[in-house]
Amino acid sequence: RKNIPVARRVLGENNFITLHLRCNYAQSLCCDAAATLDDHREAVATLEEIEPTARRVLGSANPLAAQIERELQQSQEVLRAREASVDVTAVCAALDAMAVRKT
Repeated sequence: RKNIPVARRVLGENNFITLHLRCNYAQSLCCDAAATLDDHREAVATLEEIEPTARRVLGSANPLAAQIERELQQSQEVLRAREASVDVTAVCAALDAMAVRKT
């Protein structure tokens, strides 16, 4: 996390190493078993930010650009699932609370 701002400043936003660092960071956020919903949102936001840059700078056939695109799709699916489970959990908790009040 600490090296990304340095890489962005020194190497630039369009540099392969900078893009690779940011992709790895997003992957680590998603793969962490203890990742919060905000961590998943940050990962998706990072990938959404670097995906068009990687495609433009490296070309869509580049392995890193393709990896970023795959990671973005997977991360978005995980985020949607996590957000849906939070919604279901909230509804269940509200229903449980209502049932407790009736008894």
